[in-house]
Amino acid sequence: MQVNLIDGLLQEPEKQRAEQVLNACVHCGFCTATCPTYLQGGNELDSPRGRIYLIKEMLEQGTASDATRTHLDRCVTCLSCETTCPSGVEYHKLVAIGRTTSERLAPRSPWQKALRWGLRNLLVTPGLFSGLINISRKFSALLPAAVKRVYFPPQAEKMALTNPVLTANTRPPALERGTVLIVRGCVQPSLRPQTDVALEKILQQCGVPVCISAAVSCCGAASFHTSGEAQARALARANIDAWWPLYEQQQADKAPLRAIVSTASGCGVHLKDYPHVLADDSEYLEKAQILAGLIRDPVELLESVFDGSTPEFLGKLRAQKLVFHCPCTLQHGQALPGRVEALLHKLGVQLPVVGNSHLCCGSAGTYSILQPTMSRRLREEKLQSLQASHPETILTGNIGCQLHLQAGTETPVRHWLEILADGLPPS
Repeated sequence: MQVNLIDGLLQEPEKQRAEQVLNACVHCGFCTATCPTYLQGGNELDSPRGRIYLIKEMLEQGTASDATRTHLDRCVTCLSCETTCPSGVEYHKLVAIGRTTSERLAPRSPWQKALRWGLRNLLVTPGLFSGLINISRKFSALLPAAVKRVYFPPQAEKMALTNPVLTANTRPPALERGTVLIVRGCVQPSLRPQTDVALEKILQQCGVPVCISAAVSCCGAASFHTSGEAQARALARANIDAWWPLYEQQQADKAPLRAIVSTASGCGVHLKDYPHVLADDSEYLEKAQILAGLIRDPVELLESVFDGSTPEFLGKLRAQKLVFHCPCTLQHGQALPGRVEALLHKLGVQLPVVGNSHLCCGSAGTYSILQPTMSRRLREEKLQSLQASHPETILTGNIGCQLHLQAGTETPVRHWLEILADGLPPS
């Protein structure tokens, strides 16, 4: 298409990125068939193609309306459209530019600004989220059952990681060769600590040394998607500053760092995207590119650890009816569809086929709070597909999906790493 973006609206690097994405789109419409928000109501402006038109118009005219911002807000950023697109359109880069620009041209109400500010600072302020959870736990008996099963499941208590913890204020430890750095998130340590513990136990059983990163405790994704791009970049820089000395150890061949891993696929995809987040930061871009090359999802890591074999100690997994929900951030964002299912199958876990498995569950980080109506609709449809096989347990690979799905069902929702940890011999 012909693109004529006006001068002065975007910085030159952003303008070039926007032009590149807009020029790649041929408006074939394939994306509409896999866009969850478009499929809900059939509104063209709630499809990737429609949003691209809105962004193009905004960047060419220098104006935006509340409607422009609303349709961009309704995007779950699941990236199913990128998986479907035959032209390789990097939609997520354009929609990030579109959202930031639309907020400048059509500012949000004070209430909406305050809500987004509160959400991201709740997560990134050290100790604030965990402190509130600990206080709330004392009154959990008074809460509805649905709230308790999401925020206060009994298995989440009294679980902690045991390996050395790397923080922003500690000197990097002398790592063993092939160490895996587990990145703790902002929500998961308080609500589902057993997930990181499960990965730690599996790696220990395989003889893989582990170090725990609690440097910032947030990858920055929540800030990046709630109008806090500057804060997201600051968090990215802080993580890079904490991890870079470990990479330098690797360069000196003292103790090569095998991988940096987040057990939440939503954090993982954002960590891998640090080169995009810091694309205009000449001081940090090269470091971001290097460290992003070390980011691995747990399934990528365990595939290499198991090296095509089935560990004997994982051969006796509990016999139960399971079903797997593949998060959008895993299958579309990290382009790892079917990998967890294949690994579980090799380990003796039988999983049924899930209808419309490519569609989003409606979690999408803070989306379930900011767009509750659309989020609930997507969850209802997802749970219908997942529960069609009457599973005893629903598995997933992302804390956001796990909490969101658990809010809509009494069927336990667990991380797939927990199932593997169940197969370990008693410690």
